[in-house]
Amino acid sequence: MTTPQKASFVTIRRQFEFRTIEIGRWVTEAEKDRAALKFHQALCDLMDVLGGPESLVSLRQTLGLQYGIGGRPGVAAHYIPATRQLALAKNAGAGSLAHEWFHAFDHYMGSRMFQKPSKGLFASTGWLDSVPLKSHPLNGLLADCFKAVMLNPSGTEPSELFHKSRQADQAMGVLYYARPEEMCARAFEAFVEDARPMSSFLVRGSRHSEEAKTGLYPQGDQRTRINQVFERYFNTLGRALHREASDSSTDRSLTQARTGSGVA
Repeated sequence: MTTPQKASFVTIRRQFEFRTIEIGRWVTEAEKDRAALKFHQALCDLMDVLGGPESLVSLRQTLGLQYGIGGRPGVAAHYIPATRQLALAKNAGAGSLAHEWFHAFDHYMGSRMFQKPSKGLFASTGWLDSVPLKSHPLNGLLADCFKAVMLNPSGTEPSELFHKSRQADQAMGVLYYARPEEMCARAFEAFVEDARPMSSFLVRGSRHSEEAKTGLYPQGDQRTRINQVFERYFNTLGRALHREASDSSTDRSLTQARTGSGVA
């Protein structure tokens, strides 16, 4: 998808229907213009990879964006579950958008994928904890994604990605890389980067970074399997959302036609 020569955060909000977009007070107009172009290209690339409409990117208008506001020491990008906002620091966070978007998606699905979800649940964590799924084909396909990330091909043992993630955590004395939401976000990064988007602002580093060299991104056959199930899930989801949007547009047109002709 071609990015227009001029994009702004106003046009981004209108196109993708983000709930809010907040810009830090110390971001200059020139910085804002440059950032808007990068965001727009990245979001268009993400939409292409997902195969869905703009509403998928904004998670049905529930997702907010922040740029250049606050932040955490040493953290260039993060997702804020309490406010459902994806935040990038000024002049930082390039390549992190796909990772943080998947955190938002994972959180969004946590309240929709299961029969009795707990508050604030991430779908990847709910699946690992065997929370009962709502019966729906799309939920089964998303569960296949989590299984490919966290288990071996037979589903009987933890995956190679989990083992490498746990080793990294043990070396640092933390629990971070092996958390289900982090493994799945890194796996999604790999899926997006392998789709070869134009924007390095969206994703970079799942192949040649130091983390990739230590096995913290899927490798080899596991990466291939993960890419296949993510593609199957998002293609199916995208088609369903496009049909829904088309049906809604048709309904609105019929309503307008009836109203215009005096038929209520």
